[in-house]
Amino acid sequence: MDYSAADGNNLKGERDQLHVVMLPYFAFGHVLPFLELGRALARRGHRVSLLAPAALLRRLPAPAGATPLLSFVALPPLPHLPASVSSTADLPPRLRPLLQKSLDSLRPFFAEFVAGCSPKPDFVVHDFAAYWAASSASLPAVFFSTFPASTAAFFGRTNPADFIGPPRWVPFPTAVAFRRHELLRIFLDSVLPNASGVPESARLKMGLAGAAIVAQRSCPELEPDWFPLLSGLHDRPVVPLGLLPSTQAADGNLSADHPRIFEFLEAQKTGSAIYVALGSEAVLTAELLRELALGLELSNVPFLWALRKPAGAEDAAALLPEGFEERTRPRGLVVTGWAPQVQVLGHDAVGAFLTHCGWSSVVEGLQHGRALVLLPVCADQGLNARAMAEKGVGVEVERDEDSGFFSRSAVAEAVRKVVAGEEGAKVRAKAKEVSKVVGDVEMQDKYVDGFVKCLKEHRARESNI
Repeated sequence: MDYSAADGNNLKGERDQLHVVMLPYFAFGHVLPFLELGRALARRGHRVSLLAPAALLRRLPAPAGATPLLSFVALPPLPHLPASVSSTADLPPRLRPLLQKSLDSLRPFFAEFVAGCSPKPDFVVHDFAAYWAASSASLPAVFFSTFPASTAAFFGRTNPADFIGPPRWVPFPTAVAFRRHELLRIFLDSVLPNASGVPESARLKMGLAGAAIVAQRSCPELEPDWFPLLSGLHDRPVVPLGLLPSTQAADGNLSADHPRIFEFLEAQKTGSAIYVALGSEAVLTAELLRELALGLELSNVPFLWALRKPAGAEDAAALLPEGFEERTRPRGLVVTGWAPQVQVLGHDAVGAFLTHCGWSSVVEGLQHGRALVLLPVCADQGLNARAMAEKGVGVEVERDEDSGFFSRSAVAEAVRKVVAGEEGAKVRAKAKEVSKVVGDVEMQDKYVDGFVKCLKEHRARESNI
């Protein structure tokens, strides 16, 4: 079935309107794509209720062109956790299963909320964490896969040996696979029993099994080899949502660092600087953070580093090598508040992006045609890095296969390779080429229209049963 055909944005009466309830995992890499999808649906005249902790909702980007059709619904306080915790960014990795346990405890609230909604919701949209959402709400479910298709092809694997090579069902040669040093963390975080009582791999399996539709944050134009595999793997419709590139001019509230960020960028030559950001929850050891800093220093490339304070740390700047900021000034700037990432990546001075390879960050980088220096830290990020390197839009920092250690010289080499040189020119050109897909507003809009069409067709079939 073709889900890319435009559905049209005009309402044909009240019944033509959809009401969608969204319950994402409490991580910014999940909540922000849900928010973009919610805004896109609301712009098309559909009602959206997005549920999340109140403190997390307050941290979301301020809406551009707010609509009453998109409602933020604050969840009750999270049990098992301090009041200051509302997302994975507020917890060290070892405590994140408690966030999933807290989410599970909200099942009665969720069921009561859905039962009291008027008009009655048509669908619940969730990801891996709230695997119980469909049964609790007695609604058809959409599993929102916030990953690229190349990562989704690995879903369902639980045998360690199966992770270090491409899946047997992939019919083409590929280097997309986990490294040995990534396996232990993947199994600790995703496969083995945890404090929530339900491992992430089991949540994923049950969430997919209970879904009527899988909505994939990708498109065949970006992943022509990988995307066609998914419907067969999941044994249900897999609808491309497109990339949902950010529609924000700015990312949330401006920090005190905002003026000096853009003063710094204005002082750099076009395409000469690299933006460095490892997301809201990727945590490097003190040793690796030091190597990253010294690698940026060694590269002699202008850099803007958004260094976010790890959960539990008092001062992010204190983690840097002694004298680092003084030695790298004025070609380097470290900010420890929230940087407006979309605006930074859109600035002409930025030629490359050193990223942890969370899919949202990769999309934002490619949206602006920025070549990528790939430094995956956890979860699906290693697969994303290999897929982007294979696509030719980035270069991965070389690491020890067993320990995961990377050196300052490896960082400097990857940065220089991407920002300058013959190989860098090819990577930058490929990133610009891919930006024509990721940043193609008309194409991406058609995929959301196709998703709406799919939902309406499913609703019509169910109402005739």
